[in-house]
Amino acid sequence: MKYRFLFGLGIFALVLFAALAPASAKTIDQSGTYIGTNVTVPADEEIKGDVTVIGGDAAVDGRIDGELTIIGGSLQRGPDAVITSVNQVGPDLAAYVPFAPSAAASNVARENRAFMAWLAYSAIVLIAFLIFPVRVRAALDRVEHHPGLSAAVGVLALVAIFPIALLLFVSFVGWPLIPVEFLAVFAAILIGHAALSMLIGRRLHEMILPRTTPSPLTALVLGLVIISAAGIIPVVGKLVMGLVWLVGLGAAILAFVRETAFMHPSARGPVGPRPPIGGPPMPAA
Repeated sequence: MKYRFLFGLGIFALVLFAALAPASAKTIDQSGTYIGTNVTVPADEEIKGDVTVIGGDAAVDGRIDGELTIIGGSLQRGPDAVITSVNQVGPDLAAYVPFAPSAAASNVARENRAFMAWLAYSAIVLIAFLIFPVRVRAALDRVEHHPGLSAAVGVLALVAIFPIALLLFVSFVGWPLIPVEFLAVFAAILIGHAALSMLIGRRLHEMILPRTTPSPLTALVLGLVIISAAGIIPVVGKLVMGLVWLVGLGAAILAFVRETAFMHPSARGPVGPRPPIGGPPMPAA
């Protein structure tokens, strides 16, 4: 049993390391076709033949004695690079498709990619609100009245994610529940993000138009715009998004718990003996 646990722990660590390892450009020394990979030709390398890059970028500082074809990517050409011919087909996918790999994209392409990623994520949050409107409103109530508790629950949930996944992995029987766990966490983050967006949008709408109350959808869209604008800022954006996801995760978890479960006893109302049951006295047998 001990060796089985160590073996499962080692396999889980290898899988986790492979999943979290950042993608890097591949240095090539021969011709061929490369799909979904960013290729690099060093300055001291000479490739004889044609090179085709599909869905990736090419950074060439050396020499290619052949045709370089780039489909859906970009080319970064060094000052001493020598290429017989270059053929680019289609736009740079990384500039328009969210999360597409790009190692040599320009500043404009990176900005477009970031904008498209935020737009896609905001659309997913909006869909989560349409699917779980009751839970989003419950999470909104939790984060509005218990922000500190929401943050604390979010921290505990974030810390417990990987230990729970490790226990499920070691048990072997719980393997099918590992993706369910991560999907549930992702759904909770979306629900919490929607709740915080509604809260921020409603507060801003009340500041601008204090005599009107916005609809939930209007408040959500307005809040998503504000959070997305803050998230694009290089350094502050990551801190803002980390706080939004952390507090939102805790609020979404609390949305599945009744309000009376974590209220102060004095707020639940007085507890005393039940009043007597009224009515005429029962006749004696």
